[in-house]
Amino acid sequence: MKYKHLILSLSLIMLGPLAHAEEIGSVDTVFKMIGPDHKIVVEAFDDPDVKNVTCYVSRAKTGGIKGGLGLAEDTSDAAISCQQVGPIELSDRIKNGKAQGEVV
Repeated sequence: MKYKHLILSLSLIMLGPLAHAEEIGSVDTVFKMIGPDHKIVVEAFDDPDVKNVTCYVSRAKTGGIKGGLGLAEDTSDAAISCQQVGPIELSDRIKNGKAQGEVV
């Protein structure tokens, strides 16, 4: 169970510099008098190697004074879903890569 959270967290960290996220929306979950509220954020990432595939990530974002200053730690609860949004086109990097489960 802990390994799932670790793998998901690492994959989200690695996606950060590679892909540009578009915030789809957010929902406040806890009201904070001072600072931003706690919320659930939904973001979309387009796959850079497979055209017309979009991955949606929903995650918790901590609010309050610490959250507003960037000092609070967000929880590791997250969900990811990848959807086909058009005809799939593979990049040349994938087409010319190694086959049978080897790393491209």
